[in-house]
Formats: sequence, structure tokens, C-alpha cells
Amino acid sequence: MNQTEIGTFIAKCRKEQKLTQAQLAEKLNITDRAVSKWETGKSMPDSSIMLELCGILGITVNELLSGEKFETEHAENYEKKAEENLITLKKTDENNTSKNRMIAILFTVTLFLGVVVCLTCDIAISGNLTWSLIPISSIAFAWALSFPSIIWGRKGIISSLAVLTMFVIPYLYLLSFLLKVHEVFSIGTAMAIPAIVFLWLVSAICNRIGKTRKTTALGISLLAAIPLVFIINLILSKMIGEPILDVWDMLTIFILLVLAAVCLAIDYGRKKNGKSNS
Repeated sequence: MNQTEIGTFIAKCRKEQKLTQAQLAEKLNITDRAVSKWETGKSMPDSSIMLELCGILGITVNELLSGEKFETEHAENYEKKAEENLITLKKTDENNTSKNRMIAILFTVTLFLGVVVCLTCDIAISGNLTWSLIPISSIAFAWALSFPSIIWGRKGIISSLAVLTMFVIPYLYLLSFLLKVHEVFSIGTAMAIPAIVFLWLVSAICNRIGKTRKTTALGISLLAAIPLVFIINLILSKMIGEPILDVWDMLTIFILLVLAAVCLAIDYGRKKNGKSNS
């Protein structure tokens, strides 16, 4: 498959359907930047939206992957191209899967070596398991949290969030027990709950808006972080007597507001340009 030829073919079919890049992106629930990358040959459409894309453009998947339309009298050539495209797609999927598995194995081995080093040093120094249980529990938590995202990429983010939601409180309890500091659990749990809610909110925003308007999703997420700052500071104020807001908190809120405004302004500008180009 030639990505440049496919990109040119997508652009041609889009124009035949009298669609702008922004309009095609809106129909597919993606960003117009993604469409631009397809048409310049920098990337390929994801397999999950190929059928929908082909339906909009009035072509078949094999025509898309071949970068040309087939005439009915060229049935033999059509079948040959179809077989070649299926083989190429299968190899691409296998390569991506193998790459993710290799990264996951290297990540697991690296963390396992960290566990072995901690155990070895602890036993060699103190003759028993003492401080090593603290980093080992943290390593295990980090592995469980990261592994789904490494294996499945963006599709594994929800699984990682689920792991975080289920195990962060037991992890804080274990850490509190090992450190013999109750505040690690009490304060950590009180701060973890609103933080997890915020992460799920950001995930929902990205799933709802981020596919078509990533910059807007980022801007809204930055705005949503401002209440989180207030909530966490309120918790700290109640539990350890910290002021609800200090100079650094005000600076943080100001920076979040500025960044959110920039993101929303950029997206508004793109949307306005898209309408004018159409």
C-alpha cells in the first residue's frame, strides 16, 4: 500500500462528494487534522472507521487501500488487490500487536528486576524483609496501572482507570500500614477520591468531544481542573489546617484559566476557518 496514493485518492473522493475536510471529519467523529494527515500520506485511517469512511466516500475498502477505483470488467485485478490489501492489513496488525507485547515484556522485566534488587539489598543489609516491601508494593501498583495501556494503547486507558479506581485505596492502606503512618491512608484517600472522579470526567470529555475537537476537550479539562484545586485545598484545610488558597494556588488557577482560554480560542479559530473554506 502506498500511503501517498491513498491520501490523494481520499482527497479526490472527498471532493467528488463535495465535502470539506472539516465536514468529513465531523461525519466520522474525528478531527480535521486527522483527515489532513490521511490526504498528505502522513497516516492511514484507523481500521475501526474504514467502513464508515468508505460508505461516505462511496467506495469499497479495497478501493481505498489500493488508492484507485476498480471497473467491473477488471474483476481479476480487483480480487488480486483485495487479497494483497488484506495481507498487508493483517501484517500491520500483527506488527503492532507484537510491538506492544515486546514493550509490555520489557516493562515487566524491568520492574521485576527492580523488585529483585530491592529484595536483595534489603535482605543483605537488614537480614529480613523491612523497607523493601514499600517500593515493591509501589512497583506492583505501577505495573497493574500501566500494563493495560501498554498492551492496548488508547483502548487500554479505561482499563487503567478502572485499575486505579479499584486499587488506589487498598494500595494507600497497605502503604500506610507499612510506613506506620495513618495519615497516608486518611489524607491520601480523601485526596484520591476527587482526583479519580476528575480523571473519569476527563475521560468522558475526551470520548465525547476529543475525537472531533481535541483542543476544546483539553480546554474543558483544564477548566474542570480548577474546581479540583479548590476541593483538594479544602480537604487539606480541614485535615491539616492548610489555608484554602495561597499565592501558588492562585497562580495555578490563573495558569489553568489562561491555557483553557488559549485552547478554546484555537479551536474556535479552526472551526471558523473551516466554515469559511467550505
